[in-house]
Amino acid sequence: MEEPDPTKRRIMIVDDHPLICRGLAQIINAEPDLCVCGTSDDAAPAMRLIAETKPDAVIVDLSLKHSSGLELIKAVGDRYPKVKTIVYSMHDESIYAERTLHAGARGYIMKEHPPEIIIDAIRKVLDGKYFFSDSILANIIDRLSQAHASPAGPGLDVLTNRELEIFTLIGSELSCAKIAKKLNISVKTVEAHRENIRKKLGFSNVQELKRAAQSLYKA
Repeated sequence: MEEPDPTKRRIMIVDDHPLICRGLAQIINAEPDLCVCGTSDDAAPAMRLIAETKPDAVIVDLSLKHSSGLELIKAVGDRYPKVKTIVYSMHDESIYAERTLHAGARGYIMKEHPPEIIIDAIRKVLDGKYFFSDSILANIIDRLSQAHASPAGPGLDVLTNRELEIFTLIGSELSCAKIAKKLNISVKTVEAHRENIRKKLGFSNVQELKRAAQSLYKA
């Protein structure tokens, strides 16, 4: 195995889509100061790979093969506090950015961003900075300043990370059985989460919940 170049900062990619991993790796490896030291499609092998390859940063998709990207970000922060994490996702930053920040992520890159934005984000995070869009940072500051204001009504903030993940998967039109398989949980557990989501968000039935989730997913 080729010895890593000590002059390059090492990036690991965690995404369950091989083509995305390959494309992102090509973008990163084309830079003179960066290299990809490994890829993984799920949280458990990713944690083992971090121990082996000792990356400077890990780029994480929120939807992994059988686990949650948010939980992986937390686990990396707890076990490897010097390793920085960056989200690379198709999910709307306005929905997930604050949660990923609380989980320990230092940046949020949308998959639609061009290569130069991706590289800029990686370098900023490696240099100890944060990379979130200006609008998201403004929203977070505004929310903090309005922390004691009366809420206008139930929003997605009332959902747990797992519930938000399931709500998003419902929006992508996956059945309970497919969601259960993806998250490695039982169908009954998915159905229980779905019912909790329905109650928390104030929908009168499951069909209303599905329409709202699909509308959000396609926005």
